[in-house]
Amino acid sequence: MSVLIQNSPLGGRNRGKRAPDEEGRTLGSNPARVLGDGIKGAFRIGQTAMVVGGQGVRWLRGDRHPLPWLMRDTFERLGATYIKLGQFIASSPTFFPREYVDEFQNCLDQTRPLPYAVMERILREELGSAVDTEFTRIDRTPLASASIAQVHGARLTNGEEVVLKIQKPGVSNILLTDLNFLYVSARVVETLAPKLAWTSLSGIIQEIQRTMMEECDFVQEANNLEAFREFLDRTGNTEATVPRVHRRLSTGRVLTMERFHGVPLTDLDTIRRYSDDPERTLITAMNTWFSSLTQCEFFHADVHAGNLMVLEDGRVGFIDFGIVGRIDPDTWTAVSDFMGALMNADFGAMADAMARIGVTREGVDIEALARDLSGLQQHMETVVPTDPQEMPDIETLSEETDDDVNELLMDLVRVGEDHGLHFPREFALLIKQFLYFDRYVHILAPEMDMFLDERLNMLH
Repeated sequence: MSVLIQNSPLGGRNRGKRAPDEEGRTLGSNPARVLGDGIKGAFRIGQTAMVVGGQGVRWLRGDRHPLPWLMRDTFERLGATYIKLGQFIASSPTFFPREYVDEFQNCLDQTRPLPYAVMERILREELGSAVDTEFTRIDRTPLASASIAQVHGARLTNGEEVVLKIQKPGVSNILLTDLNFLYVSARVVETLAPKLAWTSLSGIIQEIQRTMMEECDFVQEANNLEAFREFLDRTGNTEATVPRVHRRLSTGRVLTMERFHGVPLTDLDTIRRYSDDPERTLITAMNTWFSSLTQCEFFHADVHAGNLMVLEDGRVGFIDFGIVGRIDPDTWTAVSDFMGALMNADFGAMADAMARIGVTREGVDIEALARDLSGLQQHMETVVPTDPQEMPDIETLSEETDDDVNELLMDLVRVGEDHGLHFPREFALLIKQFLYFDRYVHILAPEMDMFLDERLNMLH
C-alpha cells in the first residue's frame, strides 16, 4: 500500500485494547476469547489444507505450471500471511532461489477493499466515542486497501487533514496461526533433512514472524515514526520530516497520522514548484538516510520513489516505515566499502567487502570471487548508467528500477553463495537503497558523483 502510511512494524506504549504483549498473546484475554481463537485457528488450518489440496488436484489433472508460479498462486489464494511471505521472498534474494524471487515480484498486496461498515466497526471498538467527537469527516471510500489494513482519509475537528490506517478484522489470529504452522513445518523439514539446517528455514520463519506480527501492532509504527522524528530533531535536521502521529487517536489496530501533500521525489517538473534547487532536495534526502544508519536505531529500508515525497513547503517527507532494518557498525563499514567498490567497478575490493559481510563455514578465495564478480560488470552498468540519456521515463522508473535492482542483487548473492557465503537480509536491503539513490542522482543531479561530492555524508 503506498499512500501515506503503509504496512509497518510497531511496539511500545500501547493504548489499544488488544495489542499483542511480548509473547504474542493478547492483553485482557478471557477463556471464551481463547477458545474462540482456538476454533478460528483450527478452521484456518483446515482452510489452508483445502487450498493446498485443491492445487494438488489441479496438478494431477494436468494443470502443471512451473513450481515457483504454482507456489505464488497458492500463496495469493491463501491470503494475508502468505501474500506477506511472498513479498518477503521477493525482497530477499539472500535467502531464496532466483526463480522464486523473480516469480514473487508478482505477488501484489493490493486487495479488494472491505465495506466501510466493517472498518467502522473496528474503528469504534478501538476509539469509542472519539469517532463522533474528534472527527468531522471520515471518507467512506479508502485511499488504499492491502492485506493487513485499509487506509481512509479524514478530518479532525480542528480542521487538520489526517489519514486513518485501520486493521482488517481477524488478521492477527490468521497470521499467528499460519506462521506457527509454518514454523513447525520448517522444524520437521530440518529434522528430516539435516543439511537444510544450514539454510535455517526455521530461523527465516522466525524472522518473518517477528516482522509480520509487528505489522499487526500499529503502536510500533507510531513508535518508529516518533523515533525517526526524534532522530531528526536531535541531529538538527529541519529539511526532512515524517508524518506526525495522533497518539490519543491511535491504538494497536488504528493509526491516525498527519496527511502529507506533495509529490514523489522523482517528479522533477512538480518539484521545481516546491523547491528552487531539486539537487539540494535530493542531497537532503540522501544525507538524512545516510545519517540514520549510524544515528538512528533503524534505517528506512524501502526508499523507492513512492516513499520519498517532496512536500509543498519544500521539505523531504519519509513515509511508509513498513520495512526497516538494523545494522551493526562493522557490517555497515563493510557495506560502505562494498558500495564504493561497486560504483568504481573495483572487483577485488568488492570481493573483500563481501567476505566481511557474509557468513561462511570456510575461508573465501578473494581473487576467485573477484574474477566471478567481474563477469557482472555489464549488468552493473545497466543498473548504474553513466549516461543520463539512458534513464527511463519517470512513469516507468519505479517498476524498471525494481526489476533491475532485484536482478543485480540476485546475481551478486548467487556469486557470493557459489563461494560459500550466506548474507544477512540487511545486506540486500542496504544495497537496494543505495541503488535507488544512485538512480535518483541520475534524474535530479546527473552531474553529481555520489562518492566524491563533499555535500554528501555518505560513508560517515
